Amino acid sequence: MKVKVIGAGLAGSEAAWQLAKRGIEVTLYEMKPHKMTPAHHSPDFAELVCSNSLRGDRLENAVGLLKEELRRCGSLIMECADATRVEAGGCLAVDRAGFAALVTERIRQNPNITVISEEVTQVPEGPVIIATGPLTSDALSQAIGEYFGADYLHFFDAAAPLVTAESVDMNLAWWQSRYDRGTPDYINCALDKEQYETFVRELIFAEEAEVHGFEDRRVFEGCMPVEVMARRGENTLRFGPMKPVGLRDPKTGREPYAVLQLRQDNAAKSVFNLVGFQTHLKFGEQKRVFSLIPALHDAEFVRYGVMHQNTFLQSPKLLDQYYADRRNPLVAFAGQMTGVEGYVESTASGFLAAVAMAAKVQGREVPVFPNTTAIGALGCYISDGSIENFQPMNVNFSIIAPLEQRIRKKAEKNLAIANRALEVIDQLVARGV
Repeated sequence: MKVKVIGAGLAGSEAAWQLAKRGIEVTLYEMKPHKMTPAHHSPDFAELVCSNSLRGDRLENAVGLLKEELRRCGSLIMECADATRVEAGGCLAVDRAGFAALVTERIRQNPNITVISEEVTQVPEGPVIIATGPLTSDALSQAIGEYFGADYLHFFDAAAPLVTAESVDMNLAWWQSRYDRGTPDYINCALDKEQYETFVRELIFAEEAEVHGFEDRRVFEGCMPVEVMARRGENTLRFGPMKPVGLRDPKTGREPYAVLQLRQDNAAKSVFNLVGFQTHLKFGEQKRVFSLIPALHDAEFVRYGVMHQNTFLQSPKLLDQYYADRRNPLVAFAGQMTGVEGYVESTASGFLAAVAMAAKVQGREVPVFPNTTAIGALGCYISDGSIENFQPMNVNFSIIAPLEQRIRKKAEKNLAIANRALEVIDQLVARGV
């Protein structure tokens, strides 16, 4: 039996790959390059929009655990990410273009996957996995709403600007990773108290681009525009993306008042991302305000931040722990449209939806990924009907089943949870999931 996968982002690419490796013929529909969204620029699959970082790589970090689980399960996305890795201290960051190109190449070369470049405007009959992301086209978005007869949750998401490395004034910046973890892979741009206060003041009153329906209260907390954060209090940025903790200015030997970090965005180290600076300011205002940061006084912006609407399902009411329609197990969804937030989380949803779908169409028992694993915990979270105010969620240890024994130190406790999870994953892999 053939399975259709709609959308070739991270979740859709992972889902297609997992189905194909289990001997299932896959028809993968992707509307690019014939139709592009405002946030996309490349015709390649698995295009990274908001950031090139897949976040922390340590097992004491929940997303680090999730990545390791996916690696052990044979994830295509993780394999391509590791192959195109760029230095980012204790984080996994990738060459954005190289990563997408490699995923595209692997998908197109798989004999079990047929790629069709066209927009899907209706919910197909199953078996199908719909992974069209938070930027689902208007036609399909409407069709999904009609299919469920329920409202979506609407949020707004924002992408950070990119600057050229050569335009950063390294006389006013330095290389270091926070707490000196790993190699010194971030460019750190310090501000003193006066510079910071001036920056925040100008940021608060900078002119925003029009975004119809935008309201601060509807901004998803995990990707909040920097200007919205600034309006929440003068020191909000110093406890957020501009926190100086774990950094030391070599000129003074002391912790700066505030710091903007720049993270490598490509393998050539020629382009850097303003970490945590998602924004929807007008382009001219971005250049004016962000250039107030001393090391960026002559910064060359190769991409400005953009703002776009994200759409999410009321998943706890609609989907089961395998991301399938509770009424029809052969119609499943994956990716950020289900309420998992983040690149790795989207990948995990595509993986689990595909593993479950493969078992269903092949007449096998669907393997259980329990909430003692990060993969399973995400599926349990988006399907938890007891959640009254459903919000998109990054993976975190609070949604993973706690240990039976008490461990006081947080890092030790998290590592114990991670080790327990990996034992379960290894058992599942040994059974051929």
